[in-house]
Amino acid sequence: MRHMMMHMTFFWGKNTEVLFDKWPGRSTGMYVLALAVVFVLCFIVEWLSHSRLLKHRPENKVAVGMVQTGMHTVRMGVAYMAMLAVMSFNGGVFLAAVAGHAVGFMVFGSTVFGKETSENKTRDLPPMRC
Repeated sequence: MRHMMMHMTFFWGKNTEVLFDKWPGRSTGMYVLALAVVFVLCFIVEWLSHSRLLKHRPENKVAVGMVQTGMHTVRMGVAYMAMLAVMSFNGGVFLAAVAGHAVGFMVFGSTVFGKETSENKTRDLPPMRC
């Protein structure tokens, strides 16, 4: 039985494991799919971080607070999945994660598409902090 070695430094190549045992395996197509999944995970984190989905009404504070808590939970879960993918130490996965965050920020957080820049007042969730 052959086992894959866990890398502790960055490496390049399609023979890696991302998030799940034996995934994506040795197939180039599955590796590209894994990169796309990581990209989408990071894009979703940026979307949730800059979303304006809730209507803030004073009479619905508890309901809005519960929805915000649910959205925060989903955002953190997706962010941790992306972090675990990057911990595969594969260079392609790292670049897919950075690209997903960059494109997501450009679409949802920057002024490229004419959005206003008022920070916390119009977003459903506060920005993520390290």
